[in-house]
Amino acid sequence: MSRYGKAALVTMAYDTRFAMVLVGSSGEGGAKPHRRNYGEAVENLTGAGGYHWMAGNFLKYGGPLTPGDIPVDAHELIALCAPRLTFISYGVPEKGDAHWLDQQGSFMATVAAQPVWELLGAKGIGPDQDYRTAKMPAVNAGLLDGQLAWRQHDGGHTDAPNMKYFIQWVDKNIGYTPPP
Repeated sequence: MSRYGKAALVTMAYDTRFAMVLVGSSGEGGAKPHRRNYGEAVENLTGAGGYHWMAGNFLKYGGPLTPGDIPVDAHELIALCAPRLTFISYGVPEKGDAHWLDQQGSFMATVAAQPVWELLGAKGIGPDQDYRTAKMPAVNAGLLDGQLAWRQHDGGHTDAPNMKYFIQWVDKNIGYTPPP
């Protein structure tokens, strides 16, 4: 989750040995779009004196270049995971999953990535929507019917409340029925 949510998403995108991923509260540099002017900014990840865990080449987008100069964005990173099982998870700001993580923006990026699942014969998060106007489902009402999934739980900055939904979702997608 959080920094490891970013790492999990990048790992899933680039390492096909992984069949499934739970991306928890990944924010900027993960499922949150760089070009969306809301929440944590690219400059927060590239600021002088900061502990940098992004690739060195990324630092230039905090200046002199801008997030608008980045040639790719979060929806394309998510799309690189297709058609494998990808579950994007967030909590609520009221319980500590900060507003700057941009839950809405991450949902928009997930919606924008959905066509790649469909192109590859998998199911996305639901009906086709324009990512620019897509509204998140209600808290605790996940979109779990496809190989791409989204769920925002009513807890804080943790993926623990979504873990049981992730496991049930994976079981369904791999055809596993747990013993009674």
